Amino acid sequence: MTVADDIAVAADSHRHELLAYCYRMTGSLHDAEDLVQETTVRAWRAAASYDPHRASVRTWLYRIATNLCLTALQHAERRVLPTDMSEPTGIWQVGVHPRRPEIPWLQPFPDSEPGDPAGTVAARDTIRLAFVSALQHLSPNQRAVLVLRDVLMFRAAETAELLELTPAAVNSALLRARARLAEIGPAAADSELSDTEQRHFLDRYVKAFEALDVETLKSVLRDDVVMQMPPFAAWFEGVDAVSAFLAEVFGASAEFRLLSTRANGQPAFGAYRPESTGSCAVNLHIPTLTADGISRIDIFHAPELFPAFGLPVRLP
Repeated sequence: MTVADDIAVAADSHRHELLAYCYRMTGSLHDAEDLVQETTVRAWRAAASYDPHRASVRTWLYRIATNLCLTALQHAERRVLPTDMSEPTGIWQVGVHPRRPEIPWLQPFPDSEPGDPAGTVAARDTIRLAFVSALQHLSPNQRAVLVLRDVLMFRAAETAELLELTPAAVNSALLRARARLAEIGPAAADSELSDTEQRHFLDRYVKAFEALDVETLKSVLRDDVVMQMPPFAAWFEGVDAVSAFLAEVFGASAEFRLLSTRANGQPAFGAYRPESTGSCAVNLHIPTLTADGISRIDIFHAPELFPAFGLPVRLP
């Protein structure tokens, strides 16, 4: 094998963690996939210039990926969720809400592959929607420093060389990023629920949606539950507002069918609505579970993303 072939094999072995890194940086699955593809191409083309005495292949790949991310973010709009944009929608506003496809919405991310370092409990916490959404409030450089240092555990000297900064500049940027993240305040993830505890809530959630049963659904929601549904800008806070909106949805629907998957380190479901020729993909549900019930429901109306989560676009 040539050096270029070795680099291509190494890039493939690190693909998923690079994808998670680019996703944390951009908030977009589509952009992350493009950036990782470009990272592989550039690494392959520059294989002859790689010096194993200066950095590991992994560090070298992260340097290429970081430069591509920072360039892409120079003129990009910040990815957002509805909760970033406005106050919650009131119960009296549960009627029809327009889609806002022109807004650069944060996208969900498929779970890591078995054995991938991005699949550890600690790493899952840093891929959750609340954390990734908070990252988007940082400057691109602060975002890179925080993810490299606090998530991927690069040393300060490594990060400095990778970003072509001094160690002092890296440490300063890290302190500012941590302080900003503390201000935004993404809630710390609750301790991991057991499989039995998860099933207690998830089974009832699925049965309630498939049966269009608002009362059963209310029984698994926390009083302070939040629900948002990009590309709709409206969002709802509190069990009364969420259940009032879902009552409107259920009243206009024949039925739903939910298939399980995983997204952003959490259990997730693809929802399908029946048509004359089968069932078509409608949206992706990511409920956030706590010991007290479901605290948050993120529903992404993006059926084009279903294949990335191992879900078909249509069911027979």
